[in-house]
Amino acid sequence: MGLGLCLRIRGSDWMQNRVVMLVDFDYFYAQCEELRNPALKDKPVVVGVYSGRTEESGAVSTSNYIARKYSVKSGMPLFLAKRKLEGTDAVFLPVDHEYYDQISNRIMQILQGYASSLEQVSVDEAYLDVTEQVQGSFEKAKDYAQKIKNEVTEQVGISFSVGIGPNKLVSKIACDSQKPNGLTVVKPEEAKSFLAPLPVDRLLGVGKKTSARMDSLGIKTVGDLANYDVQKLLAIWGKILGVYFHNAANAVDNEPVQEQGEAESISRIGTLKQDTKDLAFILQKTDELTDDISKELADKNLSFKQVAIYVVLIDLSSKSRSITLEQTAKDPETIKKNVKELFGKFLSETPLEVRRVGVKVSGFSREEPRQKQLTSFFQTTKE
Repeated sequence: MGLGLCLRIRGSDWMQNRVVMLVDFDYFYAQCEELRNPALKDKPVVVGVYSGRTEESGAVSTSNYIARKYSVKSGMPLFLAKRKLEGTDAVFLPVDHEYYDQISNRIMQILQGYASSLEQVSVDEAYLDVTEQVQGSFEKAKDYAQKIKNEVTEQVGISFSVGIGPNKLVSKIACDSQKPNGLTVVKPEEAKSFLAPLPVDRLLGVGKKTSARMDSLGIKTVGDLANYDVQKLLAIWGKILGVYFHNAANAVDNEPVQEQGEAESISRIGTLKQDTKDLAFILQKTDELTDDISKELADKNLSFKQVAIYVVLIDLSSKSRSITLEQTAKDPETIKKNVKELFGKFLSETPLEVRRVGVKVSGFSREEPRQKQLTSFFQTTKE
């Protein structure tokens, strides 16, 4: 037991010092579609990946909670989902990754301002280390999380669930325990008892085969795993997995919340006051979006090389167009000039009016501080 106990004691010191949040956007793709078209909110909504072979070939990517009441699940064949929703006013839509990425980027930018470090693990999920912001207090963390939820709902219109714990492992499971729009707090002294009654397959890394093997050993819950002889775990699964299973079951996870680097793009999207094909009217909105993007570029000291537009038409189809510049730029005028050209060309190609518009810049490079610009002439740089 010595190895596991040593790690557990060290881990408890970390747990006393950290407050970690896991933010998970509720039924994200379907919720984005509800945001784009509020009339969908009272209907079963299924977002699917279509293979293109037939109208029904493909799989469910996600669905809203109304559809889930009919046992529609992610990964389910679309023909089966349609069969389950037969007789309802269900809406089936194809995935629109570009639109979802834009919504995700907006939320992540808000979350970044609330954390010492943010680790985005997917388009709809991120860990936040907020230890410093709440002075290590889990009582303050609950109010802090609610403040974040309120701002994101107000600014973007998306709800999400939050799990708060002493580490990433506990916060993840806490978040999953109450959805949608949940807020679950697990304090360090509660972590082990919180995990104990859960099925052992709630732990990351315990899949069907591992769960079946553990069941044959009498390990059915996380508590059973926590109390199992660590030396036997090492003998069965080896040192790395054996120690992981033992520590995870005892609510120990020392992995830090790590930044994943610079954002790949900065984007903004907005709804027009009326459906239109009038270029001047559209540019009034895109200029507002561009000014907002430019402020963020200035704050982050970034230059860009790609400009893109995003369009939602009155039939709810979405399109995008982009252009790559010959050299990097950082001024709003360059964005506006290219956005105007892209929209001018796009409007000439479609008979449909525009409902929503977006602007995105990407292909970033970081500007050197002014005092270093002279010396940069004497250095070899890599593109």
